[in-house]
Amino acid sequence: MVIDMSELRIAENIVRFRREKKITQENLADFIGVTKASVSKWETGQSIPDVVILPKLAAFFDVTVDELIGYRPTLSKEQIRKLYQEFADDFAKQPFEEAMYKTEDYVKRYYSCYPFLVQICVLWLNHFMLAESGKRRTEILGAISELCRHVMDGCKDVGICGDAAMFQAMALLQLGRLQEAIEILEELIDPIRMTGQGEALLAQAYLMAGNAEEAESLTQAGMYKAILSLVGNAAQYLAVHGRNAEAGEATITRIKQVIGIYEMENLHPNIVFGFAYQAAMFYAAYGERERTLDWLERCVGCLENLFASCEILMHGDAYFDKMDKWFERLDNGPGAPRNRNVILEDARKILDSPAFAFLDGDPEFDRLRRRLLQIK
Repeated sequence: MVIDMSELRIAENIVRFRREKKITQENLADFIGVTKASVSKWETGQSIPDVVILPKLAAFFDVTVDELIGYRPTLSKEQIRKLYQEFADDFAKQPFEEAMYKTEDYVKRYYSCYPFLVQICVLWLNHFMLAESGKRRTEILGAISELCRHVMDGCKDVGICGDAAMFQAMALLQLGRLQEAIEILEELIDPIRMTGQGEALLAQAYLMAGNAEEAESLTQAGMYKAILSLVGNAAQYLAVHGRNAEAGEATITRIKQVIGIYEMENLHPNIVFGFAYQAAMFYAAYGERERTLDWLERCVGCLENLFASCEILMHGDAYFDKMDKWFERLDNGPGAPRNRNVILEDARKILDSPAFAFLDGDPEFDRLRRRLLQIK
């Protein structure tokens, strides 16, 4: 990594730290073992301390070497968003290893910028499957786990550490290290804990303080997340109860009503797609042609909604009219974690599952394939 010396603030920092300690240039020179003229040149920018002197100066001022020289290997939220989008585009357009090398180089540059590292983990989790070999995919998943561990060891922000733990668990699941993932997730997720009521409590506090607008916005965000969580968990519940016809049927009936009431196929087609796909898999397991096709048609409809615009963005609607500001506050904003073309390439494979083999040659099934191919 090359550091632009013009971005460093060694001279002004030495002046500031020296004055804070209320010592003269001569006092500092005596302690370090250099001449007063040397200190004067440091402070006026005519020269910089030798690399072997930097640790001694930092220790004397009780700061890190990075703080002494003014090096801040951090990125703003806006810079992180911009880089994430740039990297996602690279993975879509460039050879995988070229795109991967670029991200690895940035990790080295900003190894102490923990929010950035977490987003790199998200990026790699969304693109590791593009690697050519299973060995390389395994290496990347291992790198994600190690990077998450580095974040958790060094970062003091509880929220960032929680995100890192979640992404580490995702990587471990992909690696088949199930017990390690379970142990991490058990610490993070406990349905008995009351932490899930924090949003409602904060909204109540806003209301009591006379800030009704913030209370309304926060409550709406809590409802939005709860609905997404309900539909997402229901999809997983279907996967778990794939051979329990009664539980599966009841789940599909109830969630279908939730999707309709909240108009979720337009509000959040991606989350509905996940549920619809599991519902189609459920009915396919029982060989139910019409119901399988019905839910596959919902899948295709969700994808058509998702790709209706050039850019895939999360959004609210007439009911959830306060959500846009919350999406803007996300680390990557309202955009998708993968490039649009990469998502579309995966989406076109949804009908290739062996579960739907019994529909091969079916005119309705072929029509759905043609609709998928028409999505651009």
